[in-house]
Formats: sequence, structure tokens, C-alpha cells
Amino acid sequence: MMVAMLTRRSLLGAASLLKAAPRRPNVLLLTADDLNYDSLDILGGIAKNLTPNLDRLAAQGMRFERAHVTVAVCQPSRSTLMTGRYPIHHGAEGFSPIRDGVPTLTGVLREAGYFNGIFSKTVHLAPIPRFCWDVLHKQDDLGRGREPAKYAAAAKSFFAAAKTAGKPFFLMANSDDPHRPFAGSEQERQQYGRTTDFTRLVKPEEVTIPGFLPDLPDVRRELAQYATSVHRCDQTIGAILQELEASGEAANTLVMFLSDNGMALPFAKTNCYLQSTHTPWMVRWPGRVKPGQVERKHFISGIDFTPTVLDALGLPPLAGVDGRSFLPLLAGKKQLGREHVFTYFHETSAHRRFEMRAVQDGRHGYIWNPWVDGKIRFKNESQAGLSWKAMAADGLSGRADFYELRTPEELYDYVADPHGKQNLIQSEPAVRARLRGVLRQHLQETQDPMLAQFTGP
Repeated sequence: MMVAMLTRRSLLGAASLLKAAPRRPNVLLLTADDLNYDSLDILGGIAKNLTPNLDRLAAQGMRFERAHVTVAVCQPSRSTLMTGRYPIHHGAEGFSPIRDGVPTLTGVLREAGYFNGIFSKTVHLAPIPRFCWDVLHKQDDLGRGREPAKYAAAAKSFFAAAKTAGKPFFLMANSDDPHRPFAGSEQERQQYGRTTDFTRLVKPEEVTIPGFLPDLPDVRRELAQYATSVHRCDQTIGAILQELEASGEAANTLVMFLSDNGMALPFAKTNCYLQSTHTPWMVRWPGRVKPGQVERKHFISGIDFTPTVLDALGLPPLAGVDGRSFLPLLAGKKQLGREHVFTYFHETSAHRRFEMRAVQDGRHGYIWNPWVDGKIRFKNESQAGLSWKAMAADGLSGRADFYELRTPEELYDYVADPHGKQNLIQSEPAVRARLRGVLRQHLQETQDPMLAQFTGP
């Protein structure tokens, strides 16, 4: 009898210890769709007082000044985030599914006992079953991905469901703002039959024109519509974060925010310019990441997201990843091998192939365009709006022609010329040679199928 009682007490004690064991952190990934890096108020802003919620989030953790997505278009960018692989290795170079056998972050998290959810952009992680969602809200469930109140309701329900399941959660909450069609635009009326609701209408005279675009009336008009969408995106992020706080899980949640690529205007999205891939990456992790930090030295990339999350959760890394964890940076430490970032482009949403490879080192950016032959003209969705039509009509001393025809190589000094308007490929041979060497080594190491075309000195 005494032995039985002792055994029972021992079992109860063990159960108590198990119950008291700390639960793994939750992860909340917040993304914007086609949000330019410098559209946030704290980064210069395209108009005043657009992003109070994102500014607050940045102040609560660490912001990376040298953060880039790997490829500046929706599906390849997001597939890279969730696999830790370059597009040439996960297979979703354009709007296609990842290859069979490529493991996903959420697949590993499900095996580790996580409750997985996704809000909008569901078709941009394919095939859907491979990403192991427990809760999936399509774009139309959320007012075409553009209604903050519907995101709030979905978030509240998701956090409650995870609690009921007794599991930590991973939620990828994707705003469709500020993707085209922009709020209040004619393009939106034609696509949806009406304009979507918004609470603040930004006027053309309020807008600051990015340096890579000309100050023309229709450019201002379209950027005002974009800015209106940026503000609504910020409201969506704020609504989700408010529900996280109300759930009681904020203190145990690693939050990251970024944009999948730059704005859908010429010289940004679906390219390899600085403004194409530069993303406002923020990390908030109470008790682990000190508030108010800005990391200015090290490059991080979309391929690093999955390795970092698994490292932060104490889970084994995925096999075959190209990225690596930047967890040491979150602790304020240094990391070698983050002096460059490599970015790609393969295919537009219309399935047009325009292969590009690029490397940046903090000052210079080198872009290789193997598709260029002096005849092929670049086409993408950024040319569907008011800005491109205005630029093409105005002429702009060949700027529109350059956008369509390019040159095989581009080189920019992003310190002196942050918007990449002066191609230095002829005037800086030493810089060209150095960065070509860095890119060649990268193409060799990754066994890039374009390596055979990378010829010359």
C-alpha cells in the first residue's frame, strides 16, 4: 500500500512538472503586399501619419535596415520565406507550386505540435496541403484582404481556437494592401465593380514622390491611391496586434513583419533594384529582443526566415536550406558572412521570363540581366497603371525606354544614388569586376542553371 501511494505521488509530481514546463513561443508573421520599404512614417513616409501601428511595432523590438526579400514578386517571395530556399531550389520561380519533396516550415511546426493558420494570399503558397494549415481564410473571407475589421474577427477566432487546442500557434497573416488595385482607383472599380472602403483618403498634394519615379500629375494621383492603401494596411496590422494582446498571448509571441516586395510601380516590384527587394523587417519578442533597436550592419534575407524561426523555437533546422538563422543578431551579437545579399527574378504573373541576378554590398548593387538583347521589352503589372502611362507619354529622356530594354549589366552606388538612376557599369570597372566575382562564386555555389550564360571578364 505504501509503495502504491509513493508511486502515485511520484506520478502526480511528474505530471505537475510536465504541466508547469514552459510552452514553446507562438509565432506571428505579418506581411504587407507590395509595400515599399520607405513608405512607413519612420522610414521617410510617402505621406504623413500613415503607419502609426507599424511605427509602434518597430519601436517595440528590432528593425533591420539591410533586410531584403529574395525575389520581388508574390509567390516566389513567400515560397522562399516558408522553405528557406532560393527559388531555383524550391521550384516556385514564378506562379507555380514548390517541388515535391521540399519541406516547409509549417510542416515541421505541425509535427512539433503547432496550430497553423493563414489569412489571405493562400494560393501563393502551393500546393496548399503541403503547408499544413489548421485554419485557412481566403482573400474573399477578409473583404478581398482589405478589411481590418474582418482580420480582427479572424484573429480573435484563431487565437481562441489555438487556446482550445492547447497548442502554441503559427499564424501567417497577410494583408492584400497595398497591392493593386489601389484604394479608390478606377482600376479597382473595373476589377471589383466598386471601390473598397477606407477611412482616410490621401490627396495627391500630400504625397512625397520616391526618387525612382518622376513628379508627374498622374504619378502623384496613383501614389495617393497607393498611400491610401498603405494606411489601410497599417490598420489591418494594428487590428491583428490588438487581438493578440486581448488573447493574453502577446508576451509569449515572436512577431515579425515584412513586405513581400516593393510597390507595384516601375523600377520597383518584379526587379532587382534596391527598392525592389528592400523590406521593412521588424521583430518583436518580449523578454528576448530589446525594444527600440535598429540593426544597420548585417544583411538578412527571405531565405533566413525559416531557419531563424526554427532556431528561436529550439527545433532542428530543415535539410537543404540556403538561408541561416539570424537569431544571434536579435541578441545584439555579430555574424560573419552577412556582408552581401543576393536577389533574383525569374517570371512575372503573366508567365513572362526575365531572368535577373543581383548582389548588393551595402553601397553598390550589381544586376545581371541575361534576358537583354536590345529587342525584348520588359513587361510587368507595374505598367498597368497611371504612372507608367504618364512616364511613357512624357518620354523622360529615355527613362521609359531603359525600363523596357535595359542593359545586360547594371551597377549603382546606392549611397550616392539610392534610387538607381545612374548606371556606372562603364565608369566603375573595378567595382564591376569585384561584384561580378562575388556573384559568379554565388552562382557556382548554388549550382544556378544560369551560370553557363555568365561569361566575360
